[in-house]
Amino acid sequence: MRDFTVTKSQDGLHVVKASQEAFPQLKSADLFHALKRRDIRIDGKKINKDIAVKTGNVVEIWLPDDLFEAKKESGPVKAQEPMFDIVAETKGLLIVNKSQGIAVHSGKSDIEDTLIDQIRNTTKFKEAELCHRIDMNTGGLVLIAKNKQALADCVELFKNGLVTKRYRALVLGEPDEGVPAVGSDGTIYKEVTGYLEKTKAGKVYIHDEKQPGDLDIATKYRILKTFENAGPDGESVSDLELELVTGRTHQIRAQFAHLGHPVIGDGNYGRNKVNMHFESVDGKKVRYQQLFSCQILFGRIPKNNLHVDVSGKTFKIGPDYKVRLK
Repeated sequence: MRDFTVTKSQDGLHVVKASQEAFPQLKSADLFHALKRRDIRIDGKKINKDIAVKTGNVVEIWLPDDLFEAKKESGPVKAQEPMFDIVAETKGLLIVNKSQGIAVHSGKSDIEDTLIDQIRNTTKFKEAELCHRIDMNTGGLVLIAKNKQALADCVELFKNGLVTKRYRALVLGEPDEGVPAVGSDGTIYKEVTGYLEKTKAGKVYIHDEKQPGDLDIATKYRILKTFENAGPDGESVSDLELELVTGRTHQIRAQFAHLGHPVIGDGNYGRNKVNMHFESVDGKKVRYQQLFSCQILFGRIPKNNLHVDVSGKTFKIGPDYKVRLK
């Protein structure tokens, strides 16, 4: 742990910026992770947001000592590796594979080290924009528009149902709910429906019967593989492919938890007993929900749309599961 007292010149700065002025070796990513864990204190009070500091405040940063030390190796200090890979590039789009643990944008949390910031800072596309969102702890494919015109044309594709998103997930049990359904490319699925309530605080609840303010939800799924006796009470674990019909907040995680099949590693909608049972491939606690955006399929795109070059194409990656299953 290290601490510092805010000077007059630092008055009004956000705590991350002030901390980096006091300790130049600290990386913004480490500071934002410390905020998330409430490991930064101002005048003894734990905080979890990048708030402004005032002259005389005492800021405590509870991070390992080695993060405060200058690197002893020769040569310049290497910048943090970007938490994404470019899977494909088209005339107007970047299709990137996002790592788990990075937010796609800052939203209400004022996070600076986000996917879109990294793309703008490490590629030549300084006007890049997100075409859609996935959760911080979900990994996988994200569409990035190279500029505002590319974004506008991509938004039209979503509005007209010309973009299909598919996910992979490890869930507890073997789902059998739903009715037969056909995916956008003819794949046979089962479809489950329900109603989603999102509170002002951002919490999501699933209902079987519609209540005022609820949004309709629908997800298609199929079981690709089953791992028998992998759960804490001898339950199976299923590797699912899921096709979104609607794309609501936390839809897959909340809906399948409601059905009794929580995503392994999901700390919000999953079960602690279940999550604690599993180990990651390195023998440690499972860190993230085992959910990945793995396919993006494009329909027939009109010739007057900038993205006609991806008409009928599918972009696909495999899930980067981190769970050890017997």
